[in-house]
Amino acid sequence: MPVLSEGNNLGDVLKFEATHFYSRDVLTVPDGQNLSLGAVVGIQTVDGKARVLDPAASDGTEVAAGVIVQDSAPSGADEDVPFIVRHAIVTDHALVWPGGITTPEKTTAIAQLKAVGILVRKGA
Repeated sequence: MPVLSEGNNLGDVLKFEATHFYSRDVLTVPDGQNLSLGAVVGIQTVDGKARVLDPAASDGTEVAAGVIVQDSAPSGADEDVPFIVRHAIVTDHALVWPGGITTPEKTTAIAQLKAVGILVRKGA
């Protein structure tokens, strides 16, 4: 019998959010930026669009600002997508971090998420 594997779903990432979608905002993902469910993002200050967190940047994307709640791969035009941006709990094992992120950079990003009200919890 073949082995089936299922990727993460929203329930794997998001463990608590406030009622009436208070925890969410719709942010714009620019054309060509591929984000997976659970990706930690920064907001570029020039255009206000969500991009992959980049701890080495100095354009706003170095600050963790939220977590995407669905896959997004806009092609040909920007895409508006819901993100968790406040008052929520997410699980650490389902977050998607940029390649090459160091442990200190991840620790900083987790503190930045906590500062906007997104708590990162182990397991669950």
